[in-house]
Amino acid sequence: MIAVNPLDSASVLAAFGALGVLAVIFAESGLLVVGFFLPGDTLLFPAGVLCAGTAQQPPRLALWQVLLCAAVGAVAGGQVGYLIGRHGGRTLLTRTSHPRVKAAAARAEQLLARYGYGKALVIGRFVPVLRTVLHPVAGALGVPARTFTLWQTVGGVLWSQFLVLAGYTLGASVPHVDDYLLPLVALVVVLSALPLLFEALRARRQRRRSSE
Repeated sequence: MIAVNPLDSASVLAAFGALGVLAVIFAESGLLVVGFFLPGDTLLFPAGVLCAGTAQQPPRLALWQVLLCAAVGAVAGGQVGYLIGRHGGRTLLTRTSHPRVKAAAARAEQLLARYGYGKALVIGRFVPVLRTVLHPVAGALGVPARTFTLWQTVGGVLWSQFLVLAGYTLGASVPHVDDYLLPLVALVVVLSALPLLFEALRARRQRRRSSE
């Protein structure tokens, strides 16, 4: 029997392949405290590398399967997270004792209020931790279902496909790229936080201009 560590992307991909991508991305996108600890960026990028077929270690994954599973997991997980938020999500977020979950929930609420539903749902997808609580928070705040579905789908597809294709492109162009996966994954995590940072800097500049 193969021991699978759900927190380790290599273990998930080796055991379940593209279906592991679907399950983990679904949970990370919608199951709040459970998904909070699961890999997202750090699973999609290596999955794309393995699709290129140049890595030294198996398995080799089919690109179309990973892209499809990543998109389905992201969109379906976002919808489930929204439903959780609509039906008791506020209470669940209030009762959690994990400080990072509480902090992320507060950031998600601020993001929705500051940038509007569409922009917040797209930007939030690219920020680790924040994307896990963003959908339940949107449900708890009563974001209209049609608006939420549209923009979380756009954000989920953009995020998931971009990371898989980025990994695939790098894997196809750099021999033995799996030797450098750990620093590359760390770089992906840092880059994932840039959209929110850029928006915060832009909002700060706008506030300064309005106060002058």
